[in-house]
Amino acid sequence: MSAQATLCFPSVRAAWLPAPQEALPSGLRWRNAHDADLPFLRQLYADSRAAELAAVSWPDTVRDAFLDSQFTLQHRHYTAYYQPADYLVIEYAGQPIGRLYLHCAEHEATVVDIALLDAWSGRGFGSALLREVQRAAVRDALDAVVLHVDLRNHGARKLYERMHFVAEADTGTHLRMRWLATNGLS
Repeated sequence: MSAQATLCFPSVRAAWLPAPQEALPSGLRWRNAHDADLPFLRQLYADSRAAELAAVSWPDTVRDAFLDSQFTLQHRHYTAYYQPADYLVIEYAGQPIGRLYLHCAEHEATVVDIALLDAWSGRGFGSALLREVQRAAVRDALDAVVLHVDLRNHGARKLYERMHFVAEADTGTHLRMRWLATNGLS
């Protein structure tokens, strides 16, 4: 039995982010993630680590076991630490292409994770999703939206900077970035 078989999503959700807005590109939507989405989310996790693991000459079975283990640990951490939260699957034309996990506290929202399958990157979908998060933060009079980006992920960092996120802390592996809702949408 795989470790994924024991994974699940919490039954209590935040429902902070409203239903998808018309401002999203045609065909792009989100919905609550369900336990049945875990195989896709594991595939998405593997896709997000592909470039990093390409440099490692592990047999497929070892690489797959590593990815299963890391995905399981990440999923358990996210669902235990960020409560309640929005665990969303991003779809294009009804097909899953990514995920957006959000946690909203009293004064700020945290983008716990945003990821799209590599084949769907670079189409403006990430920007559109983040813009909806920013709109929701303004709507709820939050102070900020925060996120962390891997220091090696230059493309994501550039996107966040274009969306007016500002670096505030370097952990050695990740950069914590903040967007101030008081600055409004630009």
